[in-house]
Amino acid sequence: MIELEGVPELIDPVMVAAFEGWNDAGDAASTAVAHLDREWKGEVFAALDAEDYYDFQVNRPTVWLDGGVRKITWPTTRLSVVRIGGDKPRDLVLVRGIEPSMRWRSFCNEILAFAHELGVEMVVILGALLGDTPHTRPVPVSGVTSDPDLARTMDLEETRYEGPTGIVGILQEACTHAGVPAVSLWAAVPHYVSQPPNPKATLALLNRLEDLLGLRIPLGELPEDARAWQLGVDQLAAEDSEVAEYVQTLEEARDTAELPEASGEAIAREFERYLRRRDVGPGQAPGGHATEIGDASYLRDTSSGRTRPPKPVRPDTGGETGPGSPPTSGPGRQPSADQENEDSAGDDDGPQDSSEESSED
Repeated sequence: MIELEGVPELIDPVMVAAFEGWNDAGDAASTAVAHLDREWKGEVFAALDAEDYYDFQVNRPTVWLDGGVRKITWPTTRLSVVRIGGDKPRDLVLVRGIEPSMRWRSFCNEILAFAHELGVEMVVILGALLGDTPHTRPVPVSGVTSDPDLARTMDLEETRYEGPTGIVGILQEACTHAGVPAVSLWAAVPHYVSQPPNPKATLALLNRLEDLLGLRIPLGELPEDARAWQLGVDQLAAEDSEVAEYVQTLEEARDTAELPEASGEAIAREFERYLRRRDVGPGQAPGGHATEIGDASYLRDTSSGRTRPPKPVRPDTGGETGPGSPPTSGPGRQPSADQENEDSAGDDDGPQDSSEESSED
């Protein structure tokens, strides 16, 4: 029995979830939920029992000092709630954690039990996968669902993916079987620069979430971080002629494939987003104020102040199967976007090894 003491009655709540690990290329999805939690000052009201779902040799607890007292933070999944102010206030239930090591059905049932008790109207799960996409172009974000009616009414793709899946795919199917509307938003991360963080992909997910829910999300320093990230990758790619040539090939393929969209639906979405933001000051939105992003741990060029990510992986370096193949990441391998989707960016996930670190509160 779930008891939610101290949680007020929620207004039109939507659950937004992301999980570190296999479904989170470049940490783009988990960083997006962390951004929402930070900008709207979310309050944690529940945490799943770590012993039920995690292998601590895979996701290790961390020890830290609090006023000289040693404490332990266990890897788990936490739920918080944020209220979005404005003329039409509403609530978001944020779920942020690590992909569980075991008992996935029980894990999803527990998440759904919280959703039921809180009166959640829809579940949106964020994910990111590695793909053959150039870092110089807008990040592709696809919205998919298993519900044909939801696909039609919200202009989403009905998933056709078949193959290995992660907790994002399992949770979406669990929602569908429980009669809870569920959507997955997938960002494609360039496989040749897959190291986290990827603020450009995080920003793309948040923009797509704005469009889906009709929200106005305070972005804080994220747009500036995304521009600095791209400039840093531009510089590093320019230093390697093979990588530069490969990026140009991806650009040409992308531009050719998306030329019709550039003149229609994409422009309409950008204009609608502009209209939502035109009366809001930089980094602000009703009900919250932007704060500096504290998770931006990527390298910075101290001479110029520009953010620089790790050097891109050459498309033909050791262990690769060709320019179009994603790099390996530790003992696991992340499939490309083509493997993860047939008609869309995929129902499921660009896998990434589960972090050895615990998630932060």
